Amino acid sequence: MKYFAWICLTVMVMNAAAQQKQTEYIKQAWLGYVSQTRLSDRWGVWLDLHLRTKEDFVNDLSTAIFRPGISYYANDRLRFTVGYAYVNFFPADDHSGVSQPEHRPWQQVYWTMQGKRSRVVNTIRLEERYRRKIKSDDELADGYNFNFRARYNTLLFLPLSRKAFAPNTFSVSMNNELMVNFGKHIVNNYFDQNRLLLGFAYHVNEKDYLQFGYMNLFQQLPAGNRYKMFHVARAYFYHNIDLRKKK
Repeated sequence: MKYFAWICLTVMVMNAAAQQKQTEYIKQAWLGYVSQTRLSDRWGVWLDLHLRTKEDFVNDLSTAIFRPGISYYANDRLRFTVGYAYVNFFPADDHSGVSQPEHRPWQQVYWTMQGKRSRVVNTIRLEERYRRKIKSDDELADGYNFNFRARYNTLLFLPLSRKAFAPNTFSVSMNNELMVNFGKHIVNNYFDQNRLLLGFAYHVNEKDYLQFGYMNLFQQLPAGNRYKMFHVARAYFYHNIDLRKKK
């Protein structure tokens, strides 16, 4: 109930802010593949890939992300990851003739909590964002804009079958991620965005699942008084591979 109340409060705050400020409304589709491969008791590899459309769910592409990393497993429920992400925005906002690349080192803490009828996944991530400067509508400039961004994500699963999280079963899936900017170049938008997902998860097996549903993304732009509200159809496949030798 506390989790549900927090989600309701988040929605009310985002809607109130959107009504009071200059807000652009956008419809997109997001596809993602997220894998964690465990190589040994302590070490593993992270990889996620993303494609996002630009508007009206199916028109053009807006973003592509390639994000690998190396993970250290403290135990089965707690792991630490460091990695690098290459992000390309095409075309960049307000510059229709050029795409904007971004280089993004990142560090993350990932932990899970398991109950008889619930599962919670938490992540805290720090990113160092190097976004290429833009000279004109058709030309990139030399150098990069830089800022830090912190992200906190919590994901809740509630199974819909008697046998929780068994293969070929479904769960209700609720996900919320808050992102905050900081750094000397951040003036008006310390709050970056909030992502709220409501949907379902189809459990392929005990570890792998397809998550799909509706996501509401509310973002504050650098100007401070401009916002974007995204209505997103999102589908991600989460793939967990264990390459350890069975004892």
